[in-house]
Amino acid sequence: MSRAVRPLSDEELQALLDQCRRDNELHQVTGILFYSHGNIAQLIEGEPEVLEPLFERIARDGRHSHVRKLVQRPIASRSFAQWSMAFHPLEPTGFEALEGFLLPHDVPPTPSSLTIADALLVELVRLAVFGNEPTLAPVEQPA
Repeated sequence: MSRAVRPLSDEELQALLDQCRRDNELHQVTGILFYSHGNIAQLIEGEPEVLEPLFERIARDGRHSHVRKLVQRPIASRSFAQWSMAFHPLEPTGFEALEGFLLPHDVPPTPSSLTIADALLVELVRLAVFGNEPTLAPVEQPA
């Protein structure tokens, strides 16, 4: 989690998403990036030898400060392979043209493949970034 040093413009958000997608595909990294009112939270999945230098690069990025790693642990399978960037817009009409962004009420359900502890962590991240949005998707229930 971190805090943007200044609010990001529509163009900066789009550039950030494009950069994340390009870099993540190149290094087989998956995850989701939340952005709301200067709050940033990212969940990333990948091989440890890729994630450690990635986190160091993220921590040095001048676009944000107060970078904190909340959890680092091995996982059995990826849970966020199809997720993208979610954000809480300041002016919803300004974000409609951006590609690949999700409004808080469009964020997919938390994958059922997560442990209870990890699902709780994802929900805490959502709350930290978006606040108490009543439209957030619930945890996905196994069929």
